[in-house]
Amino acid sequence: MARVLAVAVLLALASCSQPTGVATTTPTPVGHPNIVFVLTDDLSWNLVDRMPHVKQLMQQGVTFDHYYVTDSLCCPSRSSIFKGQFPHNTGIFTNGGPDGGFVEFYRRGEQNSAVNTWLHSGGYRTAMMGKYLNGYLEVPDPPRTYVPPGWDEWDVGGNGYPQYDYDLNLNGQIVHYGASQADYLTDVIASSGQQFIQTSTRAGKPFFLELATFAPHAPYTPPKRYLGKLGGISYPKTPAYDAQDLNAPRWRAAAPPLTPKEHDTVRADYEKRVEADLAVDDLIGNLEKTLRETNQLQNTYFVFSSDNGYHMGEHRLHEGKQTAFDTDINVPLVISGPGVPRGLTQHQLVMNIDLAPTFARLGGVAETGVDGVSLLPLLRSNGSPAWRQAALIEHHGPNASPNDPDYTRFRNEDPPSYNALRTSQFTYVEYLNAQQQPVYNEIYDDQKDPYQLSNLAGSADPAIQRQLHALLQKLTACHGADCFVT
Repeated sequence: MARVLAVAVLLALASCSQPTGVATTTPTPVGHPNIVFVLTDDLSWNLVDRMPHVKQLMQQGVTFDHYYVTDSLCCPSRSSIFKGQFPHNTGIFTNGGPDGGFVEFYRRGEQNSAVNTWLHSGGYRTAMMGKYLNGYLEVPDPPRTYVPPGWDEWDVGGNGYPQYDYDLNLNGQIVHYGASQADYLTDVIASSGQQFIQTSTRAGKPFFLELATFAPHAPYTPPKRYLGKLGGISYPKTPAYDAQDLNAPRWRAAAPPLTPKEHDTVRADYEKRVEADLAVDDLIGNLEKTLRETNQLQNTYFVFSSDNGYHMGEHRLHEGKQTAFDTDINVPLVISGPGVPRGLTQHQLVMNIDLAPTFARLGGVAETGVDGVSLLPLLRSNGSPAWRQAALIEHHGPNASPNDPDYTRFRNEDPPSYNALRTSQFTYVEYLNAQQQPVYNEIYDDQKDPYQLSNLAGSADPAIQRQLHALLQKLTACHGADCFVT
C-alpha cells in the first residue's frame, strides 16, 4: 500500500496542466535578438489587471502562471536571477549581513560570472538601470562609484524607494536627483532605457537591457501625474483575506482579525501601489514605442516580471512578503518576442533561476554553473515537455534589522527560517531552528485548497509527507542539473 501511495504522489508531483490560449507565432529572430527585461519590486498578480501595457504584452506572448521565486525577498531573488542559482549556491539569503546583501554578493565574487557577463562576452551591449542589490551605494567598500563588470551602461541607485531625492551611479559618477516631476525615478530610467536602445541600434549591436524599478515597493510613491487620480478603488480580496487559517503554524497562530483602520490602510496603500505601477506601465509602453521606431521590436524578446509578490491582509498578515504562500512566491512572468506563441498561458512550474539560462540561450552564449533551465522549449512549443516537479524556496529569518526596507514591526508576521516546496498539488514548508534543522512543518493541498487556508500538517497521509520531505532534502543540497527533478 505504501508503494502505491508513493507512486501516486510522484505522479501528482510530476503532473502539469496543458497550456491554454490561442497559439499563433511571430517570425523567428534574425541574427542575435535583443532582450529587454523589466523587473519590478514587490509586484503581485493582483496589480496586473490594472496595467494595460502588461495585459497587451500577455496577448502578444506567453504568460507563465506558475512562476515562482527562490525566496520572496529582494536581494536573494535578484541574486538568483543574475546567477541562475538557488540561494544555497549563491550564498545570498537575506538583504544584508553575513548571509546576504550587495556586500556579501560582492565579497563572494558573484558579480564576475552572471548573465550580463556571459552576454557581454558574446558581443552584446549590456545595460543595468534602477535597482541592483540591497545595500548598493550604502557602504564605503567597494566605493559608491563601483560598477560591476560586464555592463556597458550603468544607471543604478541605492535607496530609490521614495522615487524622489535619490542618488544614481551613472557609469561611475554619482548624480543626485531632486523632487521635481522630472526626477521621478521610474520615469528617469525609462528615458535612459529608450536612449540605450537608440544608441545600441546606431552601433549595430544586439543589446541586453534590464530596467529594475523600485516601484511598487513601499512607501508606494506614485508620480505626481497619477497621485490621487483613481478616485478610490477597492482591494481585490480573495477568500484568504483576513481569514483565520485552520491549524496555522506557531509563528502566526495568534494573528487577530484586521481592525477597521487596518482595512482602510490596505485599501489606501493598494491604490498607491496601482498609481505607482501606472508609471511602470508607461515605462513598458515607452520602451515598446522606441523599439518600434528603431525597427527593433520584431527582433526583441520583451520580458516582464517581479522579484517577489506581496500580501496585504491575506491570512491576517499585514502588508509584507517573505512567506511561502502563493501571494508572495508566485509572481507574473510574461515573455514576448520572435517565434513566441501569442496569447498562450503555460502552467509548468518555472522559476527565476530559469531566466539566466533562457537569456543566455537566446543570445547564443554559454551559461555557467546554473541550477535553472532554459525556458525556450516552453516558448517554442504548445505542448508540455517533461518539466520540473517541484519549485524550491529557501528563506532565512526573521528579519531583525530595522534599517532593512523589508523589515516589519509586526513580530508575529515575520517567518523564521524555512525551506519549502511548491509542486503541482502541494505547498510543503519546513520551519528551521538556529542549526537549520526542521522543527515543524506546514502542508497545503493546493488543488483542493487553492487559497491555502487549511494546514494539513499532522493529518496528511504520512507517506505523502515523507515523500515531500525527501524531495525537499534533495533539492536543498542540489547543484546544477541535479536541481531539475522531473
